[in-house]
Amino acid sequence: MSNHHVYINGTWHKGNEEKRSIINPSNEQVITEINDASLQQTREAIEAARHAFQYTNWPADPSYRISVLRQLADLLEKDTEKFAYIETINTGKPIRESRLDVSDSVQCLRYYANFLEQRTMTEKKMADGTTSKIIAEPIGVCALIVPWNFPLLLGIWKIAPALAAGNTIVFKPSELTPLSLLELTKLIDSIGLPPGVFNLVPGGGSPVGETLVTHPHVEKISFTGGTKTGRWIYEQCAGSLKRVSLELGGKSPLLVFEDADLDNAVEWAMFASFLNQGEVCVAASRILVHEHLYDSFIDKLIKRLDSLHIGDPLDEKTEMGPLISSSHLEKVETYIQLGLQEGAVLLRGGERIKEQGYYLSPAVFVNIHQDMRIVQEEIFGPVITVQRFNNDKEAIELANDTIYGLAAGIFSRDLERAEQIARKLRAGTIWINSYHTPYVDAPWGGFKQSGIGRELGPQGFTAFTETKHVNISENGKPLGWYQ
Repeated sequence: MSNHHVYINGTWHKGNEEKRSIINPSNEQVITEINDASLQQTREAIEAARHAFQYTNWPADPSYRISVLRQLADLLEKDTEKFAYIETINTGKPIRESRLDVSDSVQCLRYYANFLEQRTMTEKKMADGTTSKIIAEPIGVCALIVPWNFPLLLGIWKIAPALAAGNTIVFKPSELTPLSLLELTKLIDSIGLPPGVFNLVPGGGSPVGETLVTHPHVEKISFTGGTKTGRWIYEQCAGSLKRVSLELGGKSPLLVFEDADLDNAVEWAMFASFLNQGEVCVAASRILVHEHLYDSFIDKLIKRLDSLHIGDPLDEKTEMGPLISSSHLEKVETYIQLGLQEGAVLLRGGERIKEQGYYLSPAVFVNIHQDMRIVQEEIFGPVITVQRFNNDKEAIELANDTIYGLAAGIFSRDLERAEQIARKLRAGTIWINSYHTPYVDAPWGGFKQSGIGRELGPQGFTAFTETKHVNISENGKPLGWYQ
């Protein structure tokens, strides 16, 4: 790989002199080394995006933007296997999950191209005879910041609507997983956008992230990541009333009622809890089971765990790969020790299982109480708690009893009852008898400290626009008190 990893104003540049090693979490080997963007380069990227927004026709030409999104979708789809491979070796997720990420990314690009093509301006004749037009205009320079767990997919979730709306972009991938975004930038470069419309500045929170958040010429921050960092970003943006969208942490519950299909609920619980090694903001890390099913659920869950295929993420049979890094593995292990210290019973797992790679067997805690840290705090790994409840009221209270509200799952044969319970859960996405699937044409985001704003769907487009009201009078005669 070239040592030019910074993309500014349509040109690749060499970053700072210090190299960052990118590690394959499955074998702890160095994949490549990256030169991060410098402070000065980050500022230059912002100014390039500002110039492109002010002095090119990009913001005013929707037909061109539609063409760009479709070209990018076609190129990405053509390179599915390449991107899936890159995503797998960089993140540790199983290859079949990486293919899904690429497919969903392609679908997202096409959705926003179609959305923009079909969109019409609102025009209304007012009571006084004037005409009002409601116009959605791009915000300007948007800084997009994504985490390491779904680098390509979460990147596209931001890039597609931001470009569709006519904004210009400065993109910061995670310092741990920049490889798929570097490859995507090559595709973007090949399309031939006006210089400055898209810029890539790899690096850590300091100086790259901090500069993007605090720079006066960045007009919108879209951030996906931890609640602590999101809170800091929100505080910084408040000073200048900078536009901000935050998709943050979660501690999502999965509720299994007494009339659920038990085998189906167990299989979905496995998927909900351990997809992408549990390194998912909406992972179902709290399983709430009706007392009539509790013992049977636990027995079947343990048997299913015993058959879980953990190993090389490039193996087509692998269901769970390694965690992202040594430091994150240690963080998850710390929570497992906290659970034991607080008196929870570790029923299964929580052990390192391979000599090489950051592998951890899925941990299941029982005999817990609601104020334990393993119940209240996001662990972001393959660690779940299983609790009993004995009625709908208790289930709802337990489900809502954290600072988070990103997602939830409900398993019941009684769909009317399930929908009634869904209305009482404080979460942005609720699945009934399924889990995890995002839909590009439906909103995604959280209640409470799980974030502000929504991605995907029409709401994801709106998040990258400012609304302008233009009122037109044909005769221009003054009206009102001074007439």
